[in-house]
Amino acid sequence: MRLEFIEPINLSSEQTPLYNDMKSGIETNFKGFQAIRSDGALIGPWNPWLQFPKIGGPMWELVKALSTAPTLPKPVREIAVLVTGAKFHAGYALYAHVLMAELRGLDDDTIATIVAGQRPANLNDDESSAYDLTSSLVGGSVLPELVYRRAVKRFGQAGAAELIYLVGLYCMLSVTLNGFDVPVPEP
Repeated sequence: MRLEFIEPINLSSEQTPLYNDMKSGIETNFKGFQAIRSDGALIGPWNPWLQFPKIGGPMWELVKALSTAPTLPKPVREIAVLVTGAKFHAGYALYAHVLMAELRGLDDDTIATIVAGQRPANLNDDESSAYDLTSSLVGGSVLPELVYRRAVKRFGQAGAAELIYLVGLYCMLSVTLNGFDVPVPEP
């Protein structure tokens, strides 16, 4: 861990409104895993974003844009997040989204296979499309035309764009977690 947690009493005037917005968003949209300590300090990616609000604020706005009224099915979103987190070995992202994936109906074998960096055999067509698109993007090359067209066929052009942006968000989030060596909460 490279950054100390900030208790609410120690927030600067620039950090306070961002903290309040993030805390509210976490309590509304990110249930099922620990993101706030008992002393009120934010953990996970929210702590680094709060430390540097000039950059963290716009990152939080992107998170809100992609998590408020998403169009993609929840299991599809979780597959994309898990594939990305597994590629980057982003501990906190995997911790949080394994729990989220369970809540959203993915079975343990599917989750374990994705976290191990493999493609599960039992994915439905939507999940398979999300896996292939995400895997291609985090592989570091141009998204193949056939994979893109399949995503557009499954989710529409706006849904395919949402999926691409979601992968980009979780790439950035994973780098944030790894760059600041953000820990997984103690059980």
